[in-house]
Amino acid sequence: MTLMLASVTGPAEAEIAIAGGADLIDLKDPSQGAFGALPVAVVSETVKMIAGRRLVSAVVGDIPMQPAALFEAASRMAETGVDYVKIGLLPSEAFAACIEALAPLAAKVHLVAAFFADQGPLDFTALSLLAQHGFKAAMLDTAEKGAGRLMSHLGIADLARFVEACREASLLSGLAGALETPDIARLLLLQPGFLGFRGALCQAGRRTAGIDPEAVKIVRDLIPREMAANEFGMGPKVDWRLLAARGYAAPSEKDGETDRVFVHDLVMPVAIGAYDFERGHTQRVRFNIDVDIRRTNTQAEDMRDVFSYDLIVDAIKLILSRGHVALVETLAEQIAAALLAHRSVVTIRVRVEKLDVIEGCVGIEIHRERAAAAARVHQIFPGFSSG
Repeated sequence: MTLMLASVTGPAEAEIAIAGGADLIDLKDPSQGAFGALPVAVVSETVKMIAGRRLVSAVVGDIPMQPAALFEAASRMAETGVDYVKIGLLPSEAFAACIEALAPLAAKVHLVAAFFADQGPLDFTALSLLAQHGFKAAMLDTAEKGAGRLMSHLGIADLARFVEACREASLLSGLAGALETPDIARLLLLQPGFLGFRGALCQAGRRTAGIDPEAVKIVRDLIPREMAANEFGMGPKVDWRLLAARGYAAPSEKDGETDRVFVHDLVMPVAIGAYDFERGHTQRVRFNIDVDIRRTNTQAEDMRDVFSYDLIVDAIKLILSRGHVALVETLAEQIAAALLAHRSVVTIRVRVEKLDVIEGCVGIEIHRERAAAAARVHQIFPGFSSG
């Protein structure tokens, strides 16, 4: 289940984030870069002010990959009483030694390893090493906040693999890195343990500006509170088929009226085909998707009021990342079922065309309603639970 993490600079901002409904309070100094640490005294004061009302994390700072230095910084932050200590990890020959050096702290505080999507390729084998040495969680972030958000460095399929790898290693997963409101519903489908925000919560979206209560509310509304159920007992189990992107469905809808969101003429390389000669390579496939959604009573003003076309493209990419598909009929049905899981979707038309078979194109077009496909979503995204 997914929690909302809010990065704050001290007691005053922490109080605003708590009032706005944040699940996790994360302490850092954004003026000192992606992983700037606050003074220990400020962290201790904030922990005392929160007084157990929320779980609290703190970053240790931009520490070089040296075992002794990382251990000292993490130990100092653990003494403040935070629940989680976040440690930025970079590719290094000393990586294993650093993890081993931090292991003794796991008995005192939850350790979170932060990897940076803009600092080199991900090594998923590192996750099992973290778990073996007592780490509680692993997250993806970005080191250079002006060089693009997380989803400009990694595609939805790569992020899905990271979340699944964390799950297999029994680690809580987190995604952060200049996340914006349009990213939220897309990432919720992956079911990370938490989504982390700073800039999206600040005035004018500037991460070094102060926390804006209205911005906090918008982000909070985009992450349904039912999703805040996890191992900490913060809520009941939920039906992910209906909540996959509920933040994109307005609470008040006009009966019988629909709007259409579409993606047309999207051509992608796809591993598809029932013949032996079609295996081992990709061929061009064109997608035309029309999604009818319930019309809302209000004019769209922010991401709480819309169903994004990004969700359509992401559904296709996630399904294709699972490997070879024998039939265009199967691919069309999977796309329809994934999108019809979204609460605001009424009907969908999916047209899938193979472009390399003949001079023209061959394929299929299907028309489905949400109720017919919702029960099959768990077959496409096995992480979903019916509650």
